[in-house]
This record gives sequence, structure tokens and C-alpha cells, in this order.
Amino acid sequence: MDRFAHIFTEGVANFNYRVTGSVSARVAVVVALTVFSLAMAFFLSPPSEYLPEGNRNFVFSLLLPPPGYNLEELDQVGNVIVKELEPYWQEDGSVEYREPRIRNLFYVALGRIMFAGASTQDPLKARDLVPIFKKELKKIPGFYATSYQSSLFGRGITSGRTIDVDITGPDLTRLVQFGGRVFGQAMQLLPGSQVRPIPSLDLGNPEIQITPDRVRAASLGLAARDIGQAVDTLLDGRKVSDYQHDGKEIDLTLMGISSSTKRTQDFDNLLLRTADGRLITLGSVADVSWVAGPTQINHIERQRAITIQVRPPRETPLETAMQTLENKIIAPLKKSGEISGLYNINLAGTADDLVVTRKALQWNFVLALVITYLLLSALFASFLYPLVIMFSVPLAAAGGFAGLWLVGNLIEYQSLDVLTMLGFIILIGTVVNNAILIVHQSLNHMRHEEMERREAIREAVRNRIRPIFMSTTTSVFGMMPLVLFRGAGSELYRGLGSVVVGGLALSTIFTLFLIPALFSLVLDARVKLTGKIS
Repeated sequence: MDRFAHIFTEGVANFNYRVTGSVSARVAVVVALTVFSLAMAFFLSPPSEYLPEGNRNFVFSLLLPPPGYNLEELDQVGNVIVKELEPYWQEDGSVEYREPRIRNLFYVALGRIMFAGASTQDPLKARDLVPIFKKELKKIPGFYATSYQSSLFGRGITSGRTIDVDITGPDLTRLVQFGGRVFGQAMQLLPGSQVRPIPSLDLGNPEIQITPDRVRAASLGLAARDIGQAVDTLLDGRKVSDYQHDGKEIDLTLMGISSSTKRTQDFDNLLLRTADGRLITLGSVADVSWVAGPTQINHIERQRAITIQVRPPRETPLETAMQTLENKIIAPLKKSGEISGLYNINLAGTADDLVVTRKALQWNFVLALVITYLLLSALFASFLYPLVIMFSVPLAAAGGFAGLWLVGNLIEYQSLDVLTMLGFIILIGTVVNNAILIVHQSLNHMRHEEMERREAIREAVRNRIRPIFMSTTTSVFGMMPLVLFRGAGSELYRGLGSVVVGGLALSTIFTLFLIPALFSLVLDARVKLTGKIS
């Protein structure tokens, strides 16, 4: 090892000595390494992602039933789901066991929406439940279902790694038409994505509308408000008063007999009491009709809205999905003039958060560069030499992207998420250390030992190559467990570790050749202009 290190050190030092003797060679080395690094960073840079989802032990499924399903029918569907998943949770030996084993399983039905969830006995196998849920829920006729692993950073159960396509405008029917087109195109353009409408693309939910006949009602001393209150009381109950009992206030609710409205045909025969005490039927003072309409109308900034929520597959970066939706769906709709004026369409949700966060990190990166440069300028008492040192940053960026690419292709898929982006900011403060050692030692040799410039640079490389490799090796191997070892939470820091490791490793090798050549050019230019080194 000592012999190899000696040969390597002498080889690098002598190579730099020969290069610094020729202007063309120095320029060629600087240009070649810089262009190579920038090209590597450009071609290996992956599309960005927002936040890693993590490996949370919870799988969530959202089901949208066909119009007209009541709670009893939804309850039957829930029983079917539990029965189909029985091999994964049953432990009495009555069925054949299947993996992964489910620890907890639940389902909930609320009006027009139904959802189910589960966790596994082995927390690391929760992701394996997602395709199982998808497969079983597809068997339920008429239902539309989405299943996914809940995110560690999600602000709600249904939030997380999603792109919201918000369509706003005055006419709900037209919004639903636009939503249907976006829904279908998103499914085709992003295979494997889970797409769902919010609230719904179905305006055919059955409902009963009661339209008062104001003339007949007025002749009997009834107003439209009286009819509405009476029907509300008979069907749902209505708070009419309250009373105190043992210091507690209890609502007094007036309710109709539930047996009086078991069928929709019974609505015409609901009995209302007039002001003079007579009993009349609802059908005599109002038109009772069976119609179809939306169950929910959402608004965004006071405009009616339909949202198509797209959850891309894990291997499709969020930025790629955003560009696909923007270029293939949104842009053509705007260009054709179909969406204009009172109608609008835009991306929101996590997509909007990604754009804001990425811009903030870009400015943070620039700020880190400025702070590092000003600090080095103060320490070197020069604005010129820190510029040489800062040239090691592009080398580190290329190494960071190379490390990210290697991890994604050799170990496990890894995206350029926000946590990974932080690795490039960290690199700014670490990769400059190697260049500092070479530049500072070269200046010491020239100032205190009066060495010639070429000899000073060669001696600085020879003297500092050992501590450079010692610090880099300990840093790289110390962070390798973040990159190589799998386990709970490893997906959160694997990207950051790969960027730092790759950046340190590549920049260390390139710095040994780029910095001496560039520093020699700067010294020659300064001597010719000022006649002195410092």
C-alpha cells in the first residue's frame, strides 16, 4: 500500500509539473475537466421530485361507488373486501396463508365515499399490499378505486405525492366534460398512475327535488319556508328547543315517523298541517320529482371547480409527470381556445409545492456559494484565489449526479427529491477543502520558501495529497452505510448520501488536476499584471 501510494503521489505531482509548464496544456486540462463535469451534470441530472414517501406501515384505498348506492349496499361491499383479503389476515388455519400478513384492516362508508386501510405485521412489507388491494378492488363492479401507501410527509390521509389539475368555471356540466377528458388523457399518458376526480365526474346521482306551488300553498296559508321546514322535520328531524338536565343542556328534536317514508313514492303523501289546523298532503302544494344531480360542488376562489388528482407511479418523477400534463393536456386545451375567458386550468397540490421549494433551494445554493466565496476571500485576503477554489464546485455537482445515477441503477430507484437536493448545498462547504489545501500550501511555499511557481505547486500537491485522501476516504466510507444499507427510513437519506459520496469522490480526483492547472494560470496572469504574487 505504501509503495502504491508513493507511486501515485509522485505520478500526480510530476504530471502537474509537466502540465504547468505549458499554457496550452493548462488550458486544455481546465477546459476539458470543466466541460466534462458540466456535461456529466447536464446528462445525468434526473427530473426532480418533492419529498420521499417513506415506508410508512399503512396502505389506504379510496373507493367511489356508482350513483344511488345506500349505506346497506356499501356495507355489503365492505364485507366482500374483508372476505377477499381473508387469506392475508386470517390466523385460525381455515384458509391458506398468504404474504404479507395483515395486522389491522378496516373499512368505512360515508355517504358517497368509501375507504379501506390496512397495516402489515412486518412494517417493511407494507408496500407489497398496494398491488394486492388494487387487484382485489378491481373485482368490485361499478366501483372506481385507488390504492397507495400513505406518505410520511403527507398532510392528510389522501394527500402526499399527487398532482392536482384544477379546472374552474361557471358551468358545472362543462367542467365535468373537461374533467372527463383530462381524466382519460392522464390515464393514457401516464401508465400506472392512479387518477381520481374530486368530487366526482358523475352528475347522475339520484335525488328528490321538492318545488313548492306558491299559489296553492299561499291559498292554504303556507309559505315555501314552512314547507321546507316541515319536510326537513319529517325526514331528518329538527331541533325545536332544549332543556336543562343535571346542569347539562340537551337538544329537543322533533322527528317524523321513519316508517312513513320508506319508499320514494311516499313523499307525495307526507302530511303537512296548515295554519288553521287542517292536514294536507305534500303533493297537493308542491311538485315532487325524481332527478339527477351532483352530490357535492367544490369551489376554488369562489369559482366552481373540478379537480383531477393524479398520483404518478413511484418510478415516474413528479417533474416528469407535471411536464407531461402541462405539455400534452393543459397547453393544447388553452391553445385551442376551449379553456379561456371564465374557464381556467392549472396545476396545484404537491406540484405547486415542488415548484416553490425548488426555487427556494436554488437561491439557497447561490447564497451558499456567495457566503463560501466571501469567507475564503477574507481568509486569503484576496478576491482572486477563492475563485480558483470555487471551481471545484462544478466537479462536485457532476460527482453528485453520478452518485445518484449509480445508486438508482445498481441499488434501488432513487429520485432527486428535496432532501437529496440538500446534498448539493452540503457539498459546497466540503469539496472546497481539498482545493484550499493545495492553494494555501502553494502560496506558503512561494512566500516563505521562495520556491518557483511550478515547483511550489508540485510540492504542494505532493505534500497535501495524503491528507486530502485521508479526509475524503474517511468521509466517503463513513457515509457509505447511508447508501448501501437498507432498512426502515433508508429511502429518506439514501439520496442525500449518494450525492455527498459521489461529489466528494469525483471532485477529489478532478481537483488534483484541475486546481493546479488553473491556479498556475491565475498566478502567471497576476504576475504579468501586477509583478507580484500577492
